[in-house]
Amino acid sequence: MRRRDFLIGAAMAFALAAEAQQRKRISILHSGYPRLTPINLLFDAFSKLGYDGTGIDLLGGEGDPSRLKALVDQLALHKPDVIIAITSPAALALKDAKLKIPVVFAFVPDPVGLGIVESLARPGGDFTGVTYGEAGLGGKRLELLIDAIAGMTRTAVLWRPSRVNAAALENIRTSASARGIQIFSRELGGADDLATAFDDASRAKAQAAIFMTDNTMFAHRKEVAELALTHKLPTIHSFPQEAQDGGLMFYGPSNDEGYKRAAALTDRILKGARPSELPVEQPTRFELMINLKTAKALGLTVPPTLLARADNVIE
Repeated sequence: MRRRDFLIGAAMAFALAAEAQQRKRISILHSGYPRLTPINLLFDAFSKLGYDGTGIDLLGGEGDPSRLKALVDQLALHKPDVIIAITSPAALALKDAKLKIPVVFAFVPDPVGLGIVESLARPGGDFTGVTYGEAGLGGKRLELLIDAIAGMTRTAVLWRPSRVNAAALENIRTSASARGIQIFSRELGGADDLATAFDDASRAKAQAAIFMTDNTMFAHRKEVAELALTHKLPTIHSFPQEAQDGGLMFYGPSNDEGYKRAAALTDRILKGARPSELPVEQPTRFELMINLKTAKALGLTVPPTLLARADNVIE
């Protein structure tokens, strides 16, 4: 009887723990357009950790700072157990609000430089998460364009002003100087400036373009791809969806890994860990995607050696 009572008690305790876990409330705050992103990967990651989706809210700022602030005010009232902040603007808006709610961020390139955490090893406060490592990838993206385009001597960099993008531009300039590549840098004013920016890149005799993405540009990625094709400019991008929707290449941290690690950190916090004690994690998996349909439309033959390095090739 004692053994049976013990087993029954253990089963009841397990069931209660599982029920309590499901009662926890998680809010996902995306500063951009979550439905245009592979946010399902985050829900899949939670599912594998035993969460059925109950109690998980998804909020999108749609690239509008005033809407983002309103959503942060809403979170202050509802007080979820953990907030997942997707992208830097979401994390910064939560930092400014000082909600005293644990926050796990993802796709944030420089959380220390942005003042979100004290250090990667010891975040301090209510924030931890997964970095995106964007600033140091500019040089690598330039190298991939050089490998793809024989005899390339000049490339455009199209970017929206931000601290992270400025750092990435410097990384590109350093790499370009070492390889004898000229850089045409063009700041973007917004979506209505895209066509003019591509015209300027063509007039500057750029042979390719490194395109730096923010929420607005991500939402207009199909227009970017069409303009690049019209101007015969091979492009490399920050997110895989941009190559899937017509850009030539993507190179960057694995989205799947970023979402899985954000979900795992959230799970640890819900089980009692403090964000201040959980080191910020950095990407370990980087992926290369090549769109051969776009290459063909551009009249570009991608070298077999480069194709062999790709993690994903769109035929």
